[in-house]
Amino acid sequence: MMHAFESIQLAQLAFPTEMSTSVLAPYLFVSAAMFCIGLVGFLTRKNMIIMFLCTELMFQAAGLALIAFGRHHLGADGQTFVIFVLCIAAAEAAMALALVVLLFRHRESLSASAWKELNG
Repeated sequence: MMHAFESIQLAQLAFPTEMSTSVLAPYLFVSAAMFCIGLVGFLTRKNMIIMFLCTELMFQAAGLALIAFGRHHLGADGQTFVIFVLCIAAAEAAMALALVVLLFRHRESLSASAWKELNG
């Protein structure tokens, strides 16, 4: 009688090898492009929600680079750091949303220039 585990074939039969730089380069290019798009969007837009979305895009670009480098060096360090980055991004999104809702009630505007007068 055949056991259930004997019929399962692993998707990865051998220990993985390091990624070559030609395989790593497209991941880093996409990560750099995402980060640049997020940075340009953050610096050029006036709407606070769009600015926070651009910040999230920069966090995701950093996460992609960390995972790519982690796979390149055959370590789980990149994935571990991405978990921390995602936790920070989630906390930042929650605080940003609460701040936007609070300030929108006072100013009735989402423009960053309308909020410059709120200096502590």
